[in-house]
Amino acid sequence: MTIGSGVGVLDKAAAILNALENGPTSLSQLVELTDISRPTVHRIAQSLVHHGLLGRDMHGRFELGNRLVELASAAGEDRLVSAAGPILIKLRDLTGESTQIFRKQGDFRVCIASAERPIGLRDTIPVGTQLSMKAGSAAQILLAWEDNERMVEGLHHARFTPTILAGVRRRGWAQSLGEREPGVASVSAPVRGQSGRVIAALSLSGPIERLTRQPGKIHHEAVTSAAHELSELLRVQNDHS
Repeated sequence: MTIGSGVGVLDKAAAILNALENGPTSLSQLVELTDISRPTVHRIAQSLVHHGLLGRDMHGRFELGNRLVELASAAGEDRLVSAAGPILIKLRDLTGESTQIFRKQGDFRVCIASAERPIGLRDTIPVGTQLSMKAGSAAQILLAWEDNERMVEGLHHARFTPTILAGVRRRGWAQSLGEREPGVASVSAPVRGQSGRVIAALSLSGPIERLTRQPGKIHHEAVTSAAHELSELLRVQNDHS
């Protein structure tokens, strides 16, 4: 039995979040699971939805929100960065192109790790750089598996379309040609966390003249393999932590 903290509303919010651990739950089920009155459960749950800590599925049931995933990703960022380093270097050396890891942060995607091509023409994206979620293959990856409401919002003024995102989900990788910056092409694949959710995008980028107008055809196998390797490494680390 969990001992209360003495701050009633926070204890009730925690009880609601804990009750949703096993998946989407109706209001009536939440009342039963938490033993909190229906009006109170509804009021607190609606407030948690407002802050992104809860969401609603297509049947109107409450579910854990994407903001929790973002916070969990931030908490695990150091582990992601340390695990990504050698994999980004290996992919860079294999392909000869710059590689990066992007994580969604609010309305932007942020580069949290990179391995740059050492010489010649390259796409330089320093760690900490904030880029738009409206353009680029990494943005496509970070949006493609979002819930419908966030996807619709993310597609507003985006350089890519719902059809493109459907193709990304089907293939498991994305490509872009001059979306983010003229003359730059990229290929990205999803990095998944313990639950299978997409927590980051692993990318390769460089000039179109080298990557060609079909960069995915050339590099998608190497990029998806690296992203899968990173996802598996994070899973194993989590199992042993």
